[in-house]
Amino acid sequence: MADPTTTRRRLLELGGTAILAAIAGCNTAPPRTGTGTPDSATPTETPGAETATETPTATETATSPYTRVYRQVSDSVVLVRTDTGQGSGFVARSSYVVTNAHVVDDASTAEIRFSGGRWSRGEIVGTDPHSDLAVIALAESAPNAEALSFAEEPAVVGQEVVAIGNPFDLDGSVTAGIVSGIDRWIPAPTGSRIPDAIQTDAAVNPGNSGGPLVSLDGQVVAVISSGGGENIAFGISAALARRVVPALVEDGRFEHPYVGVTLLGLTPDLARANGMATPRGVLVTAVDADGPAAGVVRGGTEIRVVDGRRVRVGGDVLLAIDGERIQTTEDLGSYLALRTRPGDTVELTLLRDGTELTVEVELGARPV
Repeated sequence: MADPTTTRRRLLELGGTAILAAIAGCNTAPPRTGTGTPDSATPTETPGAETATETPTATETATSPYTRVYRQVSDSVVLVRTDTGQGSGFVARSSYVVTNAHVVDDASTAEIRFSGGRWSRGEIVGTDPHSDLAVIALAESAPNAEALSFAEEPAVVGQEVVAIGNPFDLDGSVTAGIVSGIDRWIPAPTGSRIPDAIQTDAAVNPGNSGGPLVSLDGQVVAVISSGGGENIAFGISAALARRVVPALVEDGRFEHPYVGVTLLGLTPDLARANGMATPRGVLVTAVDADGPAAGVVRGGTEIRVVDGRRVRVGGDVLLAIDGERIQTTEDLGSYLALRTRPGDTVELTLLRDGTELTVEVELGARPV
């Protein structure tokens, strides 16, 4: 590739640079280019001159941590293709491939291409649009690829990671970066939001969706979900995937815990409008009349213009769940997603009319 910067910019133009753009459905591959240099163009060495840099030998390159993790993981990364689009995936359990729900969409089967170029058909056995995860069962005749493991330890900001997948149908492509952020919320195909997401600056392009974001020891840190721009991409965390994937294999679906409240982060102005001297917790603006919290938690009672927008104030302020302090709406979403299940009873600490109180709510299942 004669001009990597120009080529990369062209690829991004082809895929679109809008952040959180859906990855599935790209079937266009860029033109192949050559980078060979004629022997006559090789510079000659001048006696007495010092060489500014030395080109690493093949052996030295092979010891690169990126080379090692690529060799360890790449055979387990696949291309997933349906009638409506394509993306990436990876073998995460024996005879099962994990990918994004938005990659397979409403399809019942998918074609799977392994790293050696061999194709196999798979049956989509479970999808969960709320977490943007899907599982495909492989045929018995499929190549025997080693299953990758989801990381047990949470990702940390600054951790080195690599993304492996099939951007623009370029199979087995790898990009490197770091974990740029944790506990992000990203859009789900349902229009809701996925908690506990991982942000990375590893390059992600159309076709990477569903592929693994792995640590340098080959553990899956996240399932790549979306990307945009040159240094922002997101993935579903290993912690959430560890909960959802087994349920998709066994039952074809996953039930998410549900409280049935609408929350809003507190700014100083919004806190004062709700009778608080300083912001703490999150404001309950509405309660689902048919949800688990109905009759137990109180929503807003009055509409005011605060911070330039109309907001329902006067409701409870949620301070903690099961004794865990809540500072943001993301705190509650992550706690529910990773530490509770429908049917669990949780204790909510509320601030109501200046007085703290604790109530119990039995969690339901999020409506489909």
